Amino acid sequence: MEAYDQVILAGDIGGTNTNLALVGMMGEAFSILFDRHYRTKDEPSLMEPLGRFLEEARREAPGLEPRLCCISGAGPVEGGRIALTNAPWGIDGPAIEARFGIPTRVINDFTAVSYGILLLDPKNPEELRVLPHCDGSRPAPGAGPKLVLGAGTGLGAGFIVGIRGHLEAFASEGGHVTLPVYNEESRVFQRWLEMRFGFPPGAEAGVSGMGIANLFAFCAERESGELGEGAKAVLAVPEERRPALVAAHAGDDPVCAKAMDMFVKLYARVAADLAAVFIPSGGVYLAGGIASKNEARFLEGDRFMAMFEKSYREHITSILAKVPVMIVKDYDISLLGAAKAAVLLNE
Repeated sequence: MEAYDQVILAGDIGGTNTNLALVGMMGEAFSILFDRHYRTKDEPSLMEPLGRFLEEARREAPGLEPRLCCISGAGPVEGGRIALTNAPWGIDGPAIEARFGIPTRVINDFTAVSYGILLLDPKNPEELRVLPHCDGSRPAPGAGPKLVLGAGTGLGAGFIVGIRGHLEAFASEGGHVTLPVYNEESRVFQRWLEMRFGFPPGAEAGVSGMGIANLFAFCAERESGELGEGAKAVLAVPEERRPALVAAHAGDDPVCAKAMDMFVKLYARVAADLAAVFIPSGGVYLAGGIASKNEARFLEGDRFMAMFEKSYREHITSILAKVPVMIVKDYDISLLGAAKAAVLLNE
């Protein structure tokens, strides 16, 4: 086993999965040495999988004792704790530190993703897929702010800015800005959601896994003819399993295809709205599993970029046309970013 400068216990807690890893730091490089994955809803709390993980790591990877811990999750951090917005339990940093004796930091999930972005190489297509603009250009990331968005179980948002000579990542609740509209059909969808929620919906209600389920239900309800086999297959499973099935049938079922088409366009509008706020010359990074698993749908016919570049004001269109947009391909960045944050926050 190589000697590492640090071994960090990193966690990424989502509504679907609880991912834990021992991450080694050598110089400026971080690498996953040992990892395990658990179903969040199958666990009574975070303490149980953490305890099992550390016991298994000591058996199977002896010598990799973590000296720092950083756990990320969806939601604002208060007093080292997160009341998770999409899981049945929360993250309690002081309790983790007291039970396992490891200095522990708790951060927002998109703070972790944002720190992970800093470890990626924009020139490596295995890590980042650059989306060409409508004119075929691929602007290189500059030194300005970086905007990170990620549609997964929910819709996360974060940003990275330079402060006194170094880059720092910040969390955001940008996934809950009001859901944008781009035509009459999307306006009807917004009103359809408003009837369900009793208030105009946030972006997450259309741009996330739950958003895909909502879009499918909306499109299926408006379908005039008999539903196809793909749509029927989606309706036959519980709602939490529908997003992946909608995406899988988007190539052979018109209702699923319509739902995914609207999802990509709404994603583009959310990205454009937040890009107008941050002017991210350092790039827009589309993290989360949905974009990387449906890359072809984002690229096909400029579906994403044509909607991203639109604005009612010419100078905003000009800004958006120069913003680099990339799909994050590396699924490990949340864990690597949490490890990087643990080191930075304990300096």
